[in-house]
Amino acid sequence: MAAPMTAAPLVIAIDGPAAAGKGTLARRLAAHFGLPYLDTGLLYRAVARRVLDQGGDPADPAEAARAAQALSPGDLARGDLRTAAVDRAASAVAGQEAVRAALLAFQRDFASRGGAVLDGRDIGTVVLPAAPVKLFVTASLAARAERRWRERAAAPEERAQITADLAARDAEDAARTLAPLRPAADAVTLDTSALDADAAFAAALAIVLAVIAPQ
Repeated sequence: MAAPMTAAPLVIAIDGPAAAGKGTLARRLAAHFGLPYLDTGLLYRAVARRVLDQGGDPADPAEAARAAQALSPGDLARGDLRTAAVDRAASAVAGQEAVRAALLAFQRDFASRGGAVLDGRDIGTVVLPAAPVKLFVTASLAARAERRWRERAAAPEERAQITADLAARDAEDAARTLAPLRPAADAVTLDTSALDADAAFAAALAIVLAVIAPQ
C-alpha cells in the first residue's frame, strides 16, 4: 500500500527496549505504507561485532569509533549480530559520542529520501526529533524475556540469564548520559505485553493513521 499524501514525506520513528516488538512493528508498518525500513540497532550491533572480532574492548571509545567509521553494508548482513555477547557490546558502544556521531548522518540521510520507518532507542528524541509520527513500544520484562528466549530457542535453564541480561541492558540504556532510552515528549506509548504480533500491528497502525489522517 502506498503512503498517503501528506505535506511532507511520512517518517515513523519507533523507539523502545529490546524484545518489545518494535522491529516487527517497524517492518510491518514499512511494508504497509511502502516505505524503506532501517533497524538502527543493527548499526550498533555491527559496530560491536567489528570490535569483538578484532579482540577489542567495546567500552574503549577509540576502538569503537574506528569500527563505526569503517562500517560497511556487508557488516549489516552478517548472521551473528544477535548473540548475547553482541547485545552487551552494542550497549557499550551505543553510549559513546564518537560512535553516535559517525552513525547519525547515515540515519538522517536514510530518512530524508522520501520517507522511512526507523526503529531504535533514540530515533524520536535525537535522530529524528521532527518526525511526524513517534511510537515508544514497550513490554514487561517478563514478556520480553519470554520472547527473546523463544527467539533463540534457548534451553529452559537459560531463561533466567536472558532475563538478567535484558534487565541489565535496560538499566544501562536508561542511565547513560548520551541519548538515554526514554520516550520522546510527543511519542505515543504502546505496551505490547499482552498483544500478539497482529494485535500489536493493528494498534500501531491505528496510532499512525490517527496522526496522518485524522478523522
